[in-house]
Amino acid sequence: MNKPVILVVEDEVQLQKILTITLESNDYKVLISDTGKEAITLAASYTPDLIVLDIGLPDISGHQVLTRIREWYDRGIIVLSALNNENDIVSALDHGANDYVTKPFRTSELLARIRAVLRKNKITEQTQEYTFGNITISFTDRTVKKEGVSIKLTATEYNLLHLFVLNEGKVLTHRFLLKEVWGVGQQLETQYLRVFVGNLRKKLEENPNQPKHILTESGVGYRFV
Repeated sequence: MNKPVILVVEDEVQLQKILTITLESNDYKVLISDTGKEAITLAASYTPDLIVLDIGLPDISGHQVLTRIREWYDRGIIVLSALNNENDIVSALDHGANDYVTKPFRTSELLARIRAVLRKNKITEQTQEYTFGNITISFTDRTVKKEGVSIKLTATEYNLLHLFVLNEGKVLTHRFLLKEVWGVGQQLETQYLRVFVGNLRKKLEENPNQPKHILTESGVGYRFV
């Protein structure tokens, strides 16, 4: 079986070494780039299974690299950054990052994020049925059951849940969710989102106050796991 290929875009030599050793010891093949322009070339030449992208690069910003690569690259991208402000995180996610890890980070955490993004059983629009915990969703007839008993969801609740499932493991920003579910012009109505996420948690989670599936990414959005 071929090893998944990960392109690491990072200009700090010591961190390059740490990431290379960590990833190779976990059965990944590693490509290294220390500039944004080289990263774009390597991504186009090798089409890696996943890209780990530092935002602070010496030639062009990681945000620019992300935007340019996303014009054609449809696989996972995890952004690394020493910046930990909400605007920076939201910008990266809105421009196509699947996840965001701030420095310094634990390698075990990064590996867990990588495994989540690389998960092969990705959900697509063609999936007919999906199960998580004791919940089963039928995409063909738009029904949801908990332990075999039907749960009544409003059309909006179902659309929001469907969007979460299709983007399993990915951090979805408030703006993205509002645009996709409520439409353009509603991206600032975060109260809508809080209400409907709360309703879904009450109907689906064992403990809505400590959700295991619809997780809050503070100040950024939500992640479905």
